[in-house]
Amino acid sequence: MTAAPAHRRSAAEQKRLEAALVEIFEHRIRFNETLGLKVLNVKPPEPTLRFEMRDALVGHYASGRLHGGVISATLDAMGGFAIMVALAEKHADETLEQVGHRFSRVGTIDLRVDYLRQGLGKHFIASAEVTRLGGRVAATQMKLANDEGTLIATAAAAYIIS
Repeated sequence: MTAAPAHRRSAAEQKRLEAALVEIFEHRIRFNETLGLKVLNVKPPEPTLRFEMRDALVGHYASGRLHGGVISATLDAMGGFAIMVALAEKHADETLEQVGHRFSRVGTIDLRVDYLRQGLGKHFIASAEVTRLGGRVAATQMKLANDEGTLIATAAAAYIIS
């Protein structure tokens, strides 16, 4: 005997959820707004973000390269965003309000960043893949590349989700 397929939220509700994800990520998480993070893709399996290089993000005055803390914070935010997208997909039978409650419980447990090259570029693109979405803990692999597609940094992280 097989279980009946789970009810999936309507296309209109999905669109509302995706708009809410962007609003939460870009504006309600104020640090993301400070970094200038913008959502490029909110669809699984690999959501993406972008931000522009600007003077406020420079970590080395002589070379004008991106600050390592900005790289780390962006990759952490990217991993968290990927978890939010994955949770929304996993619980596609839930309303925006129900899934939104799940988002409020997401928090970083562990983050490891590998800085591969200098953070030079006009803009940067971050992406993430959820490698595990359990009942209490989720894991992600993230990447940050510059406007030329050069890989700047990678990261792995674990997040509490319940």
